[in-house]
Formats: sequence, C-alpha cells, structure tokens
Amino acid sequence: MEARILYWTVVAGALRPLLVAGMILIASNSLWAGESTPAPTKKQNVKIEKKEKNPLSFWEGRLVFDIEERVRAELRENNRDFDSSVDDDNDDAWLLNRFRLGLAVKPVSWLKIYGQTQDAREAFSDRANIPGVRSAEGDDEFDLRQAYVAIGDTKKFPLLLTIGRQSISYGDSRLVADSRWGNFGRTFDAIRLRFEEPNFWVEGFAMRPVQIKRHEFDDSDSADNFFGIYASTTAIPFQTTDAYVFYRDKSDNQPDLDPTNRIDPQGTWNGPAVRFATIGARVKSKPEALNGWDYTAEAAYETGDLFQSTTSSQRFNLSAFAAHVSGGYTAKQLPWTPRVGLEYDYASGDQNPDDNDSQSFQNLFPSNHEKYGFMDEFGWRNIHDARFQFNVKPIKKLDLEFDYHAFWLADTHDFWYRSNGISTLRTRTSDSRDVRRIGAGNFAGQEIDLTATYELTKNVKIQGGYSHFFAGDYLVDTGPHSDADFVYVMTTFSY
Repeated sequence: MEARILYWTVVAGALRPLLVAGMILIASNSLWAGESTPAPTKKQNVKIEKKEKNPLSFWEGRLVFDIEERVRAELRENNRDFDSSVDDDNDDAWLLNRFRLGLAVKPVSWLKIYGQTQDAREAFSDRANIPGVRSAEGDDEFDLRQAYVAIGDTKKFPLLLTIGRQSISYGDSRLVADSRWGNFGRTFDAIRLRFEEPNFWVEGFAMRPVQIKRHEFDDSDSADNFFGIYASTTAIPFQTTDAYVFYRDKSDNQPDLDPTNRIDPQGTWNGPAVRFATIGARVKSKPEALNGWDYTAEAAYETGDLFQSTTSSQRFNLSAFAAHVSGGYTAKQLPWTPRVGLEYDYASGDQNPDDNDSQSFQNLFPSNHEKYGFMDEFGWRNIHDARFQFNVKPIKKLDLEFDYHAFWLADTHDFWYRSNGISTLRTRTSDSRDVRRIGAGNFAGQEIDLTATYELTKNVKIQGGYSHFFAGDYLVDTGPHSDADFVYVMTTFSY
C-alpha cells in the first residue's frame, strides 16, 4: 500500500519536463515574435509557410545545443523474486530522472566535434542508489556521456572517421546498442572507420564499454575490448540486408562487486572473462515497400571461450546460436490504421552444467527493453519467446499497443537470465538445490503489456504502461511463483 501511495506521489514528478518544455517554447516564441512571413505576390499560388527556427542553433548552424529531460515514475511488485510473501526492496515505487545537455560544433562540412553531459538519479526508492546493485538504476551525478570528433563528409568523399566516447547502435539493437530505456544508457570509448556509398556502407570499429561509476569519472575497462565489422546494403529494392562479425576479449572479472565496501560500493558488473566471436546477418523490409506488410529476421552464431570468473579459472568451449523472426500487416485503409504482428525469438542455453562446453548465447551489449517484454524479465539468452502485437492509432498523436508474450527456457540445465543477459533470476530452489539439476518444467510464464504514447508537441512525449506476468511451471518448480506487476508513467522533453 505504501508503495502505491508513493507511486502516485512520484508520478507528479514525472510531469516535470512539461514545465521545462513550456519555458523553452515561450522563450523561443519570444525570439520569433518580431518575424513575419513575406506576403505572396499575385504570381504566387502556393502559401509560403514560416520556416521554424531552432532557438538552440547559432552561427548559421555551426554550433547547436541539444537538451533532453526525462522523468519516469515506476511501480513494481514481485518483479525480482516473484514472491508476494516477502517485501523485497524492489517491491516499491521510485522516480528516475535523467538530464542531458549536448553541444555540436561543425565549423566545416567535414568536421564535427560533439560533447554531451548527463545527470541521472533515482529518488524515493528503498533500494540503495548504487548503479547495478539489486536492479537499482542508482545515481550518477553530472558526468561525461559523449565526447567525440568525426572527420569526413560522406556526401563528398566516402570515408568517415569517428574517435572518442560515443553512443553506438547496430541493426535492431539486439547485440550492440545504447540502452535507451535504462536511466544511464550506454556509450563506448571507440574508434570507427566507415566507408559509405549510396546503397552500401561498411564500418570497422574497436571499442570499450563505458562503466557507470558513482562519485567517480565514468571510464571504460581497459581489459574489456570489443572489435568488429558491420556492413549494410539496400541493393535489394524492398529490404535492408546486414552482415556482421564481432569479437569480444574481456580478460578480467571486473568491476567486482564488493559488499564489504560500505563507504562507496560500486555495482556495475558486466560479466566474467570471455574470448569469443559472433557472426550474424539481418534482413528487414523497407517502410512502405510491401503495401502494409513488414518483416525482420536475424540470426547469430557464437564460438570461443568462456571463463568461470577470470582467465585463470575454469574454461568452457562456447558454441551458441540465436535467431529472431517477425512479421506484420498494417491496414492503412482502415480507421485507426491497426497493425497485427507475430514474432518469435530464440537463444540457446547450456545443455550440461557439468561439462566444459557451453551453449549459452552471450547477449553482448543489447537494448532488450520492449523486445522480450516490457517488464525486462528476459534477455536474448536461453529463451523461447512467442509474441503477438496489436497497435492502433486513434488520433494522429496517440499510439496504443497491446503485447502478449509466452516464454520458455530453451534448456533448464541453464539459468533464467534477465534483460541484461548476465544476471540470473535464481540459482537455488527454496531448499537450496541447484535449479539446473531438478528437472524443472521449462514454461516460464506469460506477460501482457499495455502501452500508450502521446506526442503532446514535437518536443514533448508522454508514455504510460501496465504489465502483468503470469507465473509458469518453471517458477512453480524452483521456488516462489507469485504473479508480478509493473506500472510506469514517463515524460520526455527533447530539443
């Protein structure tokens, strides 16, 4: 009850960006107040519209600021433990606030310098405000999110070099992405070289993921190195075709969670040591190309070595596979332009916890929110996910969406992995048995998601949602199995 009362208290905070948006719009209108639109002459039959100006753009567009203020109020019950008999510190309501301020300087067409700061905080929560500990978003006061230099103009010459801290996403963000739902997001300290032609581009990169460090400068892990090549073509008229090869070499088990450090513990853990390659491909239909029909398919194979903790610990031979296929139809001739879609996702799980082989697919650096349920209970690892989607647009600025998911574990000899692809739901039963060795049923449960998104203005969006998880056989067989709920309201102002 207290969590629900607190939730409605923090919902009010989620509407704070509306005030910020109003102030910006009032200021921008005052800047334009003295301008007028030239009256059309008798020879002109077309109405001349006033061109909208960006009040944050200066020096004829060579210097441009960008702003984002996002506030989200959340209420979660049983999301972490599926146990209504225990008041877990995640059975609570809290407010997540994120402010970003960026500056792009482009003195000439072939040179861009960009920097962005971010302040991200969690309030009204019983959880410790430590990023990554017990699912907390935590606090990371003003820090450097992006800082890069881009050299090149692909309209004049096909090469583009980008060096520095960057937000990077490939394809549908299943393996490499800026995790936009999370309060911090994700960036990389990276070098990227891109070759681009009108219907084709290929990009090679070397990067390190940036770790969120409370009360310290966010820095990347020198022992976690990620390399790859990603190519994309639109040569086939109705689709985009991508192919990629990634290689991750992580030689440590850092940052290690240290529960004895009560002064300033750090909680961002990104897994044990690994050395493996990912080879994959993706196809996606172009918008408007198939008279309302759409499709996407992606497959990836991984091979290499996993380690129990560091490279000096037990080694496992990795051979894993994952796939995604989806399709849908949008009836544009009907009121509300309804869309119906079907989707299936699979990622292999380990078949035997007692051998030196692993079939557990590694999810790398994904943005998994929305893909496997809005409650973020699953990542692209050890999973079967069958999904049904239904979308309507009652008015131009309002989108309504219904999603249904049915989840199974690909193999119960492996764990249930959460949305980051690393954290496990539970490793032991209530009587301390290993969940991989009890022959549990593999049906994990079902989830429904109801989402509404309203575009108040071009710069302000409001989104709200409700989700419910129906516990399945796997939860019944391994421990507590209460249903779970998730409610949120989010307001985003961006300019």
